[in-house]
Amino acid sequence: MTDPGMILLGQTLSFCGDPFVVPPETTLRHEPRGAVLVRDGRIAAVGPAERVLRAPDAIGCPVVDHGNKLIMAGFVDCHIHYPQIDVIASYGTQLLEWLDRYTFPAEQRFADPGYAAVAADFFLDECLRNGITTACVYCTVHKGSVTAFFERAAARGLRMVAGKVCMDRNAPAGLTDTATSAYDDSKALIDTWHGHGRLGYAITPRFALTSTPEQMDALGALWRERPDVLMQTHIAENRDEIAAILEAFPHHADYLTIYEHFGLIGPGTVLAHCIHLTERERRALHDTGAAVAHCPTSNLFIGSGLCDVHGLHGPPGPVTMGLATDVGGGSSFSPFATMRAAYEVAQLRGATLHPVQAFYLATLGSAKALRLNDRIGNLMPGYDADIVVLGLTSTPLIARRMTTITEIWEGLFVQMILADDRAVDTVYAAGRVVHGSRRA
Repeated sequence: MTDPGMILLGQTLSFCGDPFVVPPETTLRHEPRGAVLVRDGRIAAVGPAERVLRAPDAIGCPVVDHGNKLIMAGFVDCHIHYPQIDVIASYGTQLLEWLDRYTFPAEQRFADPGYAAVAADFFLDECLRNGITTACVYCTVHKGSVTAFFERAAARGLRMVAGKVCMDRNAPAGLTDTATSAYDDSKALIDTWHGHGRLGYAITPRFALTSTPEQMDALGALWRERPDVLMQTHIAENRDEIAAILEAFPHHADYLTIYEHFGLIGPGTVLAHCIHLTERERRALHDTGAAVAHCPTSNLFIGSGLCDVHGLHGPPGPVTMGLATDVGGGSSFSPFATMRAAYEVAQLRGATLHPVQAFYLATLGSAKALRLNDRIGNLMPGYDADIVVLGLTSTPLIARRMTTITEIWEGLFVQMILADDRAVDTVYAAGRVVHGSRRA
């Protein structure tokens, strides 16, 4: 059956440059009355409504009019833990104690595939309710937790990336594997799920403290065999963590050197946090092409520190960076709350994060970190039709504030400071409504 396609009408927003390289306002393409032509799950055309509606391949397409709402690419969360939904907002600890007291007990429940499937459905509901159409996800050490997540994501037709956490030390017995089983299980999951529908895999050592050199070596070997997958882990989040890491790997001069030694750094590496980096590590991130997942609500909530976003975009050269919720260390699924926290972190460091930069990090920047910036993260022809429609007057206060706005970037700032999930009107995945009032 031929796809009749559809046309979405509303304000449209896309990026035509990197707002960390050129003046941010110049990188936006905004149409006050725009249109998006969707066909076969992809964006076929974007532009002024009059032009798109007259295009030959738009003739006869059903039209969905979103009024004055803003149509843009779905948000991309480049670092999040789906098994931690039940420990979000846990009181009174910093990183290492937080793992022991809250995270590890919660993750042991995911040995039950049925429990994992229910949790995966809830997690995906929360993502979509907040306009997140793609996420790079940590599962648990259990193969079944990964299978459950991918099955539920595939059933919804989502583009998701995930991986089995690998830990063979410094964790409870119910959460540990071995160097061999980490390699074998990860390889089997890659063979089954990577490239299945719109799914992707990420090799996932939790962090160097929970993996022996033997396990790190095995995972490095696996990535050399399958360079098409991603590699995700944590680094330089907490000063006590760094001290423990360097004690566990005494022959390495800094944290990043450990991952480099085992072949786990390069394009496709997504490193969460990157707060307490040395100058050598900063240079190496740029030189190797590894990406940073900036997790501001988590860094504030757990008391880890303030990521130097502008410094990481400066000399010796910019580092690829995306924005991440890091639920459950992060305190919200909301990209708006995450962008707001990123702005506040920058303020505390004496810098200003422009709203265009924030929205870029939450969409195209994160897509670039996941090596998916040719498919998602922007409202462009040829990209997946993963789209969020935002109501720009979702609360009385926002509605009043928006009456004073003269430029679209000013309106984006109001949204990132004041909005929440109530602003998410409709979410499309591959051109199909997956959340919102228009869902069939």
